[in-house]
Amino acid sequence: MKAVILAGGLGTRISEETHLKPKPMIEIGGHPILWHIMKSYSAHGVNEFVICCGYKGYLIKEYFANYFLHMSDVTFDLQNNSMEVHEHHAEPWKVTLVDTGEDTMTGGRLKRVARYLQGEEAFCFTYGDGVADLDIAASIAFHKQHGKLATVTAVLPPGRYGALERDGNQVAGFIEKPRGDGGWINGGYFVLSPKVLDFIENDGVSWEAAPLAELAKRQELMAFEHSGFWQPMDTLREKNLLEDLWQSGKAPWRVW
Repeated sequence: MKAVILAGGLGTRISEETHLKPKPMIEIGGHPILWHIMKSYSAHGVNEFVICCGYKGYLIKEYFANYFLHMSDVTFDLQNNSMEVHEHHAEPWKVTLVDTGEDTMTGGRLKRVARYLQGEEAFCFTYGDGVADLDIAASIAFHKQHGKLATVTAVLPPGRYGALERDGNQVAGFIEKPRGDGGWINGGYFVLSPKVLDFIENDGVSWEAAPLAELAKRQELMAFEHSGFWQPMDTLREKNLLEDLWQSGKAPWRVW
């Protein structure tokens, strides 16, 4: 099975980083968040990826072009113009990088990689800017079992602020950053039939709007509930939160 990852947006809300690189290349623990997402999929047996590039996509291409070198111990003999690889830690990945345009919307990007999904019974689809400890294998099994065209992972968003426990005007306790208001939201992890591409008309279509709405209307969209860790990286604050979790050695999404 393949995983399609959106990696072409501008990331304007984290411009402190994205003026130099595309958002999926922002590093957590010395590795792009894109790498963390791919490691999560790989841990569940998905090792073939289609990356939808756009803004500064050449940097993503250069990263994978040099991936083997970055992950290996090497000796450069400058006098003899030679390189000796002593040890390598490359992944068992096959990565297809597709230029899907700088201004293309999310649905349009997915439509543009249709040729790389031919012959697939189903494929995974996600954004290149968030991590979770999602059981991806279980979501795939759920999708195959229900037989509909699309599965979206439903998550409970993390709370941003602490909450007070009150008994009237008396403060009884303090809850540190509880979950959201109890409403499940689109977690951005999908398992899809290639037939969903027929619901995308052109580059200007947002995947989150008309296609998902139409799938729901036709009762072809099912929800896989994930109540564990889930965290997008939309702001510098959220980037720092993920970095702190990684440095603590307790990153919940590190399932590999």
